[in-house]
Amino acid sequence: MSNCTVESCTVETSDGVKLSTRLFKPREEEDIKEGSPVVVLVHPYSVLGGCQGLLRGIAAGLADSGYKALTFDMRGVGRSTRRASLTGFAEIKDVISVCKWVCENLSADRILLVGSSAGAPIAGSAVDQIEQVVGYVSLGYPFGMLASILFGRHHKAVLQSSKPKLFVMGTQDGFTSVKQLQNKLSSAAGRVETHLIEGASHFQMEGPAYDAQMVNRILEFIASL
Repeated sequence: MSNCTVESCTVETSDGVKLSTRLFKPREEEDIKEGSPVVVLVHPYSVLGGCQGLLRGIAAGLADSGYKALTFDMRGVGRSTRRASLTGFAEIKDVISVCKWVCENLSADRILLVGSSAGAPIAGSAVDQIEQVVGYVSLGYPFGMLASILFGRHHKAVLQSSKPKLFVMGTQDGFTSVKQLQNKLSSAAGRVETHLIEGASHFQMEGPAYDAQMVNRILEFIASL
């Protein structure tokens, strides 16, 4: 059972969207790791039911390990206002605004961006637009041909970023094959790591059964930053 505290708040974007946000943190202030990055998690595709609740287990696991972690509902999801976009470009503003809020309200100067499924390309497009972001983690980036119809224009931003990147993917991911992942990352700038989960499908990785494994891999990546 998690021993963290959760605070709810509203973050307003540059174009007036109000985002429902949750901050997960250790119960005791002294348990927060000094100088550690705040982890901002970006949920899967809004149009297919993606929401911040899917990332609760990972956020709580990170808080139990001494880190502050934020989840939020992108525009058009849950209590967040406006409407979701099909390609995720409007949602880049959501990620940037949440990170700005983190810097201003949590006195944070280091942020780790973590995107799950369609949240990965959206977060990836924001990486170099936020100075305080020191690293990026993708959980099931949809690089495949069909997914690229919607998200292909996001690829360039994260692949050209020189910031450290980790791509976690199941070997049975239905949206991206291992070969497609390797081909895409072969041209990526900066430090790039991959972590393959044998036998896991795309939507299995989004389930709670893999939360602990995701938390451990994110913690290992943070330690290397």
